[in-house]
Amino acid sequence: MTPTIVRGIWRAEAQVIRTLGELGVATVHEAQGRTGLMRPYLRPIYHTAKAAGSAITVSSQPGDNLMIHAAMELCRPGDILVVTTTSESTDGMFGELLAVSARAHGVVGLIIDAGVRDVAELTAMDFPVWSKAISAQGTVKNTAGSVNIPVVCGGASIRPGDVIVADVDGVVVVEREAATEVARLGRERVAKEQKTRERLRNGELGLDFYGLRAKLAELGVRYIDEDPK
Repeated sequence: MTPTIVRGIWRAEAQVIRTLGELGVATVHEAQGRTGLMRPYLRPIYHTAKAAGSAITVSSQPGDNLMIHAAMELCRPGDILVVTTTSESTDGMFGELLAVSARAHGVVGLIIDAGVRDVAELTAMDFPVWSKAISAQGTVKNTAGSVNIPVVCGGASIRPGDVIVADVDGVVVVEREAATEVARLGRERVAKEQKTRERLRNGELGLDFYGLRAKLAELGVRYIDEDPK
């Protein structure tokens, strides 16, 4: 396709994004029917990394970070960069200097299906990154790509303005139009889990209150009182 930069995108409400971030990846993933999860090879560069924001999508050539620089102009506070490449790459396409620029424009994190560098500096800055690789291999700025177009990153489809939630459990995508409803379902799930937690703490068995004894029977599982000889 023709290299394209889309300047204006729609974003979810800031409070909805905050709520989704507080709920976390696992709860959001379950709340929206176990969809939207990126591949588990995208890992945070430090254990406490956590972010939620509106996706600014970037499609780049492998080993070329020109379009990440172009994307900075479009970022607003609360956005999160989602970078993918047109073919597989592990080159270090993002490092400390780009993080300084991103932070200055209010970017809350980076998801990149490629590599990053300067990890010690990024960690010291508390700039959250989820990447496929860590590599000192440098990049060039020679080839056009696109910003704010639909992309696939880590096996998930993302449109500009979709909500990205990321933490130590991984990365999940929430469609912008569904964000408010997913946040509501997530809050309900948390409340339900709190009741379940109390029952488990009091010694009840999941076998009983989840109705799993009937499932075991249906599957033909038998109980015997002694080890078979």
